[in-house]
Amino acid sequence: MSRTKSKPKIKTIPWDPVAYLKNEKDIAHYLEAVFEDGDPTLVTAALGDVARAKGMSQIAEAAGLGRESLYKALSTNGNPEFATVLKVMRALGLKLKVSALWK
Repeated sequence: MSRTKSKPKIKTIPWDPVAYLKNEKDIAHYLEAVFEDGDPTLVTAALGDVARAKGMSQIAEAAGLGRESLYKALSTNGNPEFATVLKVMRALGLKLKVSALWK
């Protein structure tokens, strides 16, 4: 009877981008990469990451939104309205910039 060797279990730890969003430059590069990808779910999650890094309560107040509703909108199950995204971007001191795909 032959026994197969089981592979050793790999331990993983959750990765939280908030720990790496230390300054405005880090935040801008992070969001640029996310927007470049174009996945709306990823954009929502990234805005949530940045809001957590800056302080969710502070961002909610600056955006004119409730903290709980902002958490919900920017959660992985959230589906924020475009107006909410724009309010959060403004509260973060950011703006959207449009550029043509063709050159």
